[in-house]
This record gives sequence, structure tokens and C-alpha cells, in this order.
Amino acid sequence: METKNVWETYDEKQLKELEELAAEYRDFLDHAKTERECVDTIVNMIEKEGYVELEQAMREGKKLACGDKVYAVCMNKSIVMFQLGKKAFTEGMNILGAHIDSPRIDVKQNPLYEDSSIAYLDTHYYGGIKKYQWVTLPLAIHGVIVKKDGTTVEVNVGEEEDDPVFFISDLLVHLSGEQLEKKAAKVIEGEALDLIIGSKPLLLKENTEKDEQEEKGSAKDAVKKGVLAILKEQYDVEEEDFLSAELEIVPAGRAREAGFDRSMILAYGQDDRVCAFPSVKALLETKETERTACCILVDKEEIGSVGATGMESKFCENVLAEVMELAGEYSELNVRRCLSHSCMLSSDVSAAFDPSYAAAFEKKNAAYMGGGMVFNKFTGARGKSGSNDANAEYMAHIRSILDDARVIFQTSELGKVDVGGGGTIAYILALYGMNVIDSGVAVLNMHAPWEAVSKADIYETKRGYAAFLKGACL
Repeated sequence: METKNVWETYDEKQLKELEELAAEYRDFLDHAKTERECVDTIVNMIEKEGYVELEQAMREGKKLACGDKVYAVCMNKSIVMFQLGKKAFTEGMNILGAHIDSPRIDVKQNPLYEDSSIAYLDTHYYGGIKKYQWVTLPLAIHGVIVKKDGTTVEVNVGEEEDDPVFFISDLLVHLSGEQLEKKAAKVIEGEALDLIIGSKPLLLKENTEKDEQEEKGSAKDAVKKGVLAILKEQYDVEEEDFLSAELEIVPAGRAREAGFDRSMILAYGQDDRVCAFPSVKALLETKETERTACCILVDKEEIGSVGATGMESKFCENVLAEVMELAGEYSELNVRRCLSHSCMLSSDVSAAFDPSYAAAFEKKNAAYMGGGMVFNKFTGARGKSGSNDANAEYMAHIRSILDDARVIFQTSELGKVDVGGGGTIAYILALYGMNVIDSGVAVLNMHAPWEAVSKADIYETKRGYAAFLKGACL
């Protein structure tokens, strides 16, 4: 079976739609470099389309019925959306699920220090990264600092044209003979990924008798004090406020079109926002469904889906119970029936075949850029360890839906057997007994600071998600 190049199948109308979607997606990436920013951006998108926050509906005692749209947010890092269908919840939902966290570098709780007149932030990387890829790049700081009085200070530095950027240094090649003998995993150590944020000492006051003691005291850690003075002036925060901060270090710069033909998008964080964005778009474009349509976007997938905002949390299940209560259908048994009768696409990226590293792939079972929507019947490692392995009956049902909608898709595995592996949130939802399969977009440079995808694959995946929401009913 040969993979089609989807570009060859589009007419002028579809090409125009594709470019409009790609432009909107790039804008989404520019405003959603962290999970918090993702949730904020998505809430703005869906409220314009009539979605109401679940807590508001509960306060008003609203009775939910077919066509109603509600959403709930967990700790500003995860979100779940429902568009109620004609059928009862007990007949199941059609669910699109993706994650909105991405590999990055986090700032530690006691991070600020000075060494040799350079000010640093101490860091701890998040998710699976090749550490050597993150040095010498222009980097931005995104996140929040929460003060003791509960005030939240938003931080976003490095994205605007006149913003300063930050960086992690590397050893010059002239002195790196010993470094280059190390294995790639050790060339840059995790504790060496400290962010350079300044080198200018706090300006000393004029030498008066009154200020002599202040002047003497300021000589030590003067660069660090200079940084703290800036943070105080611009954000009204103290060094101790780092204790209750969540600051994420990400590549600075906007998403860009790539290639002379502008056929690709190069940007940070496309794993997995390249699936989250078309999931939301497909939900918003789906005007009426037989079964309730649901979109779940969660945090913490890159570190095991743990915690209150990860997929292993009971958040989504609790929200479903509240929605069913407002729809007059709640019981513990009905919640279980709803989940077990649901169908889900675990929307996560696949590794695109890279001719430069062909030895890592098995070409017949690899995903190709421009090959359309990707399905992974199973993920995992070695002998499918840690995988959700979708049923053949469910795969046949999905094939039928997509063929009827003329959506082009391909199937894939994550590289050659025994070469590596990976997982998604699919197995967690499958624990409820529902049918789940992994699907999404093929990505080059996955988990690198800059990842690449095909515009055509985004468009085709969005079409596939929309067809699934309307047609799945196994």
C-alpha cells in the first residue's frame, strides 16, 4: 500500500481553506507556548462560539439539552469541552483527546544566583529532550509568579521584537576536545542548562558618607542585585516570590512557514498542539451530532500524565458527572455506561519518516509528511510495552468513516521494532472500556526546540476529526 501525497488531491477551494487554517494555527502557536496560555487562548476561541463555563451553568441551575455547549478548566492547565448530542449520554460520546504541554526547561524554586559576574536562573528540564539542542538559542521566559497575597503576575519576556532574550551557553569549539568525546546524552548535563539572564551590576550610589555602607555591601552579587531591582521595578516581586512561581523557558520567536514553497510550519511546541488545535477547530465546526461531542486537552503527558491536571486525574470524569447531572441523566452507573460506550481518538503526533535517519524507521510502516492524517494502532516500546493496542473492529469502523468523508490517512509505527518507543494518553481512557486509537500529525524534529509539520497534514487531520465527531458510533 502506497502513501498518497495529499497536496495532489486538493482543488483551489481546499487549498485556500488549508492556507487559512495554517495561518490561524501559526497565530495560535504564537499565543500558546505554555499549557496556561493554551487554555486561555482556547477559552477565548470557544466562548465566541457560544460555550459557557460549567460553573456558571451550575450556579444558574441551567438544564442542559441537545446543542448546548459547556466547558470546564482545571487549574488553568487542562480543559474539557462538551457539545451535547441528540442521544442520551449512556449511548456514549465521541471524544477527541490531546495534550497541551510540551518539552521545555523549567525554572527551579530557588533559582537566582551569580557566578563570575553573570546572573543565572537554575533550571530543571521537563519531558524528553536532547539537552544539547537547547544551548546557544535565543530563549524566552513564560509563566506566572504568585505572590503571598494571592496576586498573580504574568511573565512573558522574549517574544516581542524589542524584548530581551535569554540563552544557555556552550563551550567554544576551540576548547571542546574533551567535551566532544562524550556521548550525546552527556555532552550537556542537566545541571548545566542554567539560563543566563544578566551581566550588569547594580549601579552604585554616589559616594556620600551616608551611603558608604550601602556601597560596600552592594559589591557582592551586584549583578544578581541588578536583576532583582529590575524584577522589583517591572513586576513588583521579590526573590522569595520565586518559591511560588511557575516559569517555563521556551524558544523565542514566532511560528514560521518553511520551505521555498511554504508547505511546512516550523515552530516550538507542535507536539502536541498540532493535534490540540485541529481538535478544537473540528469541535467548533461540528454544528449538530447524534452523540455528544467532547474534546479533552490535558497537561503533564510529557512526564507520564500524572498530577491533578494530567489525564490520570479524575477531573474529566468529575466534570462529566456534573454535565450529566445538569442534563438530568446522572447516576454512577450512567457515568460508567457513558464512558464504556464512548469512542475516542487519542490525538497525538507521530514521527515523520526522515530520509536523513532512515535506519531508525521501517519504511512500509512509517508516517510521511504530506501523507495525511496518521493512525497508530499501537505505540509502546519493544513488545508493545505500555501501549493501547486498538481493536481491529474499531480500526475498520474508523476506516469506513474516513473513506466516506474522503479523508486521506496513513498508518504508522514509532520507528523500527526495538529501536525506541513512546506512549500517549490512549491507554488511560481505554481503562474505561471504550474504543481508543492514536491519531494525529506526522512531525519532523519531534521534541526538538523547533519542530516541523506539513500544512496539508494539519488540514487533513482537522477534516478527519470532524468526520469522526459526526460519524463514530461503534
